[in-house]
This record gives sequence, structure tokens and C-alpha cells, in this order.
Amino acid sequence: MIELRELKSDDREWLVRYLNNEQLVRYLASRIPQPYSFEDASWWVEVGSKEGAFVRAITFNGAFCGVIGVYTKEAEYAHAAELGYWVAQEYWNQGIASKAVTEFTELVFATTDIQRLYVVVSAPNLASIQVMNKAGYSLEGILRKSVQKQGQFYDEHLFARLRV
Repeated sequence: MIELRELKSDDREWLVRYLNNEQLVRYLASRIPQPYSFEDASWWVEVGSKEGAFVRAITFNGAFCGVIGVYTKEAEYAHAAELGYWVAQEYWNQGIASKAVTEFTELVFATTDIQRLYVVVSAPNLASIQVMNKAGYSLEGILRKSVQKQGQFYDEHLFARLRV
């Protein structure tokens, strides 16, 4: 059973544990500190997840297993938001990410004025590409060599979903 709930201070220990997993963070934004400390987790739970964002913890059968959120834009882009998510490695390949993205997308469209959600996924991240397809996001284009991580350039796949 998947639930999307508010972050709470008890999640900090799990954030530190999970976000220090090299396999998990390899395609996440480099603005996530590495190594990830308890202070980083405290800041995220108390401040970062609330500033220009709408964020939820992902739980599976009551256990914290990830985070999902949208990051809002300003001015003429205020109707759009960038979606980001991750699920801890021990919960991979169970359909949790697809279900969480689908439910969260519906929650965002039902409770905000956001009209467009978009995600950029690094080309080697085949699991997230599959999640986007399962969650009803459309591929809008491929951004050639648009990201550099650990000395390598990657194409990014731009997916979006519009409010119906």
C-alpha cells in the first residue's frame, strides 16, 4: 500500500541512509549534497521542502521509502512545475515509483492551479523513462548532451503531462 504524506522529522534518518546510496543518487540533481548529512536532511525537512515546492514522503506499507515533489516556477511560468522523485533502492522494481507519480500527479492537479508538470530524465535512467510512460507522461523531446555528471554528457528526455 502506497501513501503520500507530509515529511516529518523522523524521516531525516531515512533520508541520510538512502541519499548516501551511490546507485540511488547517480541520476538525481547534483544540488543534493554528497555525502548527505543529518544537517542536510534537517534543512530539507524543515525548510527546503517548503520553499517553492509541494513535497510528499512516499511510504510503502507504512515504511518511508522515498520522496516526490514539484518545484514551482514564477511569472509567466507559474502554471508549470518540475516534478522530481526518488525511491530507495530496496523498493525498486515493485511499481512504487509509477504508482506514486500517478497519484501525486492527480493530487497536484486536484489541489493546485498548476496546468503542466514536466520531468527531465537522463537517457541511461531506463527505469525512470518507464515510470514516466506508465504514469501517462508524454515524451516531448530529447535534449542532446544537456547534462554533465561525473565527467560524462547525457541526453535528457523531456516528459510532460498536462491537466486534462
